[in-house]
Amino acid sequence: MPALQLTAGTAQEASMAANLTFNMDAVLQRLLEECYSLLAALPLFLLALVVVGVFWLVGSWLARRQMLDLVAQRNPFLRELTRTTVRWVVSLIGVLIALEIMDATALVGAVLGTAGVMGVALGFAFKSTMENYLAGILMSLRQPFSPKDHVTIDGNEGIVVALTSRATILMTLDGNHLRLPNALVFSSVMLNYTRNPSRRFAFDVGIGVNEDLVRAQQIGVEVLGTLDGVMETPPPRAYITALGDSNVQIRYHAWVDQRSHDFASVKSEGIRLVKLALEAAEMDMPEPIYRVQLSERGAASSPGVTPPATSTQTRAPAAVDTRVQADLEEQIAADQRSRGSEDLLDPGAPKE
Repeated sequence: MPALQLTAGTAQEASMAANLTFNMDAVLQRLLEECYSLLAALPLFLLALVVVGVFWLVGSWLARRQMLDLVAQRNPFLRELTRTTVRWVVSLIGVLIALEIMDATALVGAVLGTAGVMGVALGFAFKSTMENYLAGILMSLRQPFSPKDHVTIDGNEGIVVALTSRATILMTLDGNHLRLPNALVFSSVMLNYTRNPSRRFAFDVGIGVNEDLVRAQQIGVEVLGTLDGVMETPPPRAYITALGDSNVQIRYHAWVDQRSHDFASVKSEGIRLVKLALEAAEMDMPEPIYRVQLSERGAASSPGVTPPATSTQTRAPAAVDTRVQADLEEQIAADQRSRGSEDLLDPGAPKE
């Protein structure tokens, strides 16, 4: 009985060993079949490569056509974006046709599905980057400002240097570079001081309550009308704005052409000349009145101390230059030259 069991066990082990034996002939046969399949598909593969190459050349040829420049409206960023888009769209069509020739439509579906999932993932990962990029494209189309425009964006004031695909570059009035994300610029309230070359300034002067207010208004308006840099149309004006405790507030208005004169300089000179004219006309401009209570504990003035002598010599006032200041012009020009074609702003494009 033990002999029979041993014989059965030996036969079972021999059968298992025969099943585990590596069948080299089957492997070689499968390899030969795959090689034959590749050789049979080689003409179709070469044809697919030729189709992809032809479509790539056609896309490159279309990308160099002048009609695309007309579509881009001389915007360097849009011109390059349009050329790249045309080239890759035509090439993608060629790839799809090549896959169809090779009967690999199932692969097309798998690739498109993977691309869709990856697109969603990348969209969440690079949300801020895509927002800035799309905002740059839209602003390059709208052109909300031009190079060297004086703007205030979300409380940030400066001169526009450039618009890139990611950020808007400003140079502050102190000469510092300020980079604002395009998404912030696109969604923020923007104040452009340069778009309209005419800009109005205003300042208030307190006149005594017993003075001739109409005459005070006429004096200020006449002085502002003779100031270099103040526009004739609209003319300077003056209004009574408030009645104070010890004076009457008169507000003087005048317009400046910012293309030829500096706004701050003209306003400063206007305030100075109006003050001198009112003083020359002996207009009372009362100062604030304060009540001072002296205490007996205050120290007496030191004997022998005399107040400093005041000079009675007066000099003629020097002429004030109110023309446009060029403090930042060279810095902005050098920065723009260093950027080359990266700037998306086009001075000749239609403005928003």
